Amino acid sequence: MTAVPSHPPAPPPGAFDDTTEPRVRPPATRTRRRWGFLVLGLLAAFAALGPALVGTDPARQSLADSLLPPGRAHWLGTDLFGRSTLARLAHAAQLSLGLALAASASAALPGVLLGVAASWRGGRTDRWLVLLADAVLAVPGLLLVLLFATLAPGQHWALYLGLSLSLWVEYFRVSRAASRPVLAGDAVQASRLLGFGPAYLLRRHVLPALAPVLGTLLPFTAAQAVLALAALGFIGVGIQPPTAELGLMMTEALPHYQEAPWLIAAPVGLLAWLVLGMALVARPGEPA
Repeated sequence: MTAVPSHPPAPPPGAFDDTTEPRVRPPATRTRRRWGFLVLGLLAAFAALGPALVGTDPARQSLADSLLPPGRAHWLGTDLFGRSTLARLAHAAQLSLGLALAASASAALPGVLLGVAASWRGGRTDRWLVLLADAVLAVPGLLLVLLFATLAPGQHWALYLGLSLSLWVEYFRVSRAASRPVLAGDAVQASRLLGFGPAYLLRRHVLPALAPVLGTLLPFTAAQAVLALAALGFIGVGIQPPTAELGLMMTEALPHYQEAPWLIAAPVGLLAWLVLGMALVARPGEPA
């Protein structure tokens, strides 16, 4: 008679691994994201409420107050023309953040739809859309924005359109790659056999699978747009004076960095905190 073992044999390694279970973010990742949301929340509040709270016209000049250091009257000092640096910084944050978010959101919609369409249809549709995306990628994104800015100097719509046309490719490539295994999965095939249409498949299967990836991509494309706006303003082909813009403020403060270092420190610091907050909110390879 064969003896019955008192304890069942141990399962082989990986027997109970379930890759379908959601991964829990480590505490360090959650802490970074909280700090990122805090930084972005403070900057968004400053951009939205700052112009009204400061209550000073950013274009109002007073040559008698030229290059004043930070003090009670002007918390961040004044520039060469006596304009309040705090008032100009608040309007610049509102402009840069608003344009960047609008361009990123506008680029996400066609990028995601075209990426899903390429994976869904395949064949000739996929090849033509990939060819279009490769053609856009052949032109550097900043050069494309510069082209639109040159056609309509100082116009907000030109910068917005150039940024949107240069950013949609990122959403297209990511959506195309991420939606392909979802569309080929068992859940989508079962839904098709049950007679559910494309709208249901998108709402129930494809978009929920793309949401974490897009949540990671959106902050980075917005940060890319902010940096592009600042770069164009710094070289003098973006927003034109007297409008307050981060890159333009850096250009105006650069000749006076020795006698008035606070002038260039304000826009540089705001730009650095804005990009840092977006990087902390969504790190590559982590779910949003």
